[in-house]
Amino acid sequence: MANNETLLNGRYRLISQQGSGGMAVIYKAQDLLLGRTVAVKVLRPSLTSDPAFMTRFRNEARSVANLNHPNIVTVHDVGNDGSTQYIVMEFVEGQDLKKIIKAEGALSVDRTLKLAIQICSGIGFAHRAGLVHADVKPQNILVTRGDLVKVTDFGIAQALSDTQPGERQSVVWGSPHYFAPEQARGEKPTPASDVYSIGIVLFEMLTGRLPYVGTNQQELALAHIREQVPSVIEVNPNVPETLSQIVYKVMSKEPSARYRMADQLGHVLESYRDRGREQTISNAPTASPPPAPPVNIPPYRPPAPDSPPPIPFSQVQPPAPNVPRRGAADPTQRYSLAPEAPSSAPPKRPPAPSPFDRAPEQTPPYQPQPPVPSPGWTGNTSQLYSRPLDSDEPIPSAFDAVTIALAVLAFFAVLCLIPLYIAVFQARFG
Repeated sequence: MANNETLLNGRYRLISQQGSGGMAVIYKAQDLLLGRTVAVKVLRPSLTSDPAFMTRFRNEARSVANLNHPNIVTVHDVGNDGSTQYIVMEFVEGQDLKKIIKAEGALSVDRTLKLAIQICSGIGFAHRAGLVHADVKPQNILVTRGDLVKVTDFGIAQALSDTQPGERQSVVWGSPHYFAPEQARGEKPTPASDVYSIGIVLFEMLTGRLPYVGTNQQELALAHIREQVPSVIEVNPNVPETLSQIVYKVMSKEPSARYRMADQLGHVLESYRDRGREQTISNAPTASPPPAPPVNIPPYRPPAPDSPPPIPFSQVQPPAPNVPRRGAADPTQRYSLAPEAPSSAPPKRPPAPSPFDRAPEQTPPYQPQPPVPSPGWTGNTSQLYSRPLDSDEPIPSAFDAVTIALAVLAFFAVLCLIPLYIAVFQARFG
C-alpha cells in the first residue's frame, strides 16, 4: 500500500493500490500538475532489469498512447523515477470483468453481447492500427457501473513476448487460460490470437467457468492445443444455439478457421443481436381491437294465444314506392317512398308545389319551348302548348293541309300513269 508521501518524479502522488499482476502493480494516483485522478502502473523490477524489454515497452506504450477510442484505456504518460518504471493511464471507476464473473456467475445473453461487442470494438481498433494485445483476459477488461468497457494493458505482453519469451511463463500466471493454441506453441501472436482469447472470455461470461482447466501451465497449454473445443450450450442450455456456434467457431484451433480480426467478430455479434431484436418485435402479440359494445336484444316473448298467425316470409311483398303518375304538375316535386297507411278514400291529386319546397341543390324545372308552326299553319301557336297535359282532347296537327294536298296530287299522278301503262302493255303483247 502506497502512502501519501510516495511521489513519482514529483508529479504523481500514489494514493492507494488498486490491483496487482504478474507484470505490474496498479495504483490510484493524483496528477499534481494537471490536478486529475489517474492510474499508475508500476512495472515489477524483474522486468525493468532488461534494457531490450524497456526499449520495446516504451515503443509499444507510445503506439498505444496514439489510440483514441472509447473502449481503450487512454495512456497519458510513460516514465521512470530512478529504477522505477511506470506508465500513467486514465483512471476508470469500476472493476475488472473477472471480479464481475466471480461475483455473479454466468451473465445474461444481452449483457454478454453488450460487453463483448465493446471488447471487439476496442481491440479491433488496435488491430487496424497494427497492434496486437496478446494478453486478452477478463483481468484486463475494466467495466464501469454503466457497463462501459475499457480494455487495458496494450503493449506490455507484446513487448514481453518479443524480448523475453522464456520469462513469460515464469512471470505471467493466469493468462495461459486464455492463450491461443499458437501462443501456447511459442509462436508470435496475431490478431486472430486475440480473437481466440475473446472467444474464451465469451465462453466464461456465458457459462461462468473456463473451457479448459489444468494443474499447471503445461496442462493448460496442451488443453488449448489438443482437447476438443467445448460447446457453450452443453454447459449452459439457456444460451441460444446460434450464439453457441459463434463462440465455437471463434475457439477453433486453427487461426484460419476463426475471424481474422476482432472487428469481424464484433460485426457478427452485432448482426446476431439486431436479428434477435427484430424477431422479438415481429413475434410480439399485436394489440387486439377493442370488443364491440354488446347489442341490447330484448328477450323473446311468446305471442298471445288469440294473436293471428305470422305471415310466412316468402309471402311478404315489399311496399311499392309512391311513383308519381304521368301528368304531375311539377316534375321536381319530392315524393316519399315510405308506405302510406291504407285508406278507403280515393287518391287525391298532389297539391300545387310551392317555390319553398324545392331543394337548394336541385336545378330549376324544365320549361317546354313553344313549337315552330309548319308552313300553312293559320291557327294560334298558343293552342299547341296551352292545353293541359292530362286533357283527353286530340292535339291539332300543323301538317293536316299539306297532307291533304299531297294526297290529291298523288291521286292525279296515278290516274295519269294508267294510260301510259296500258300503251306499254299493248305494244309488248299485242
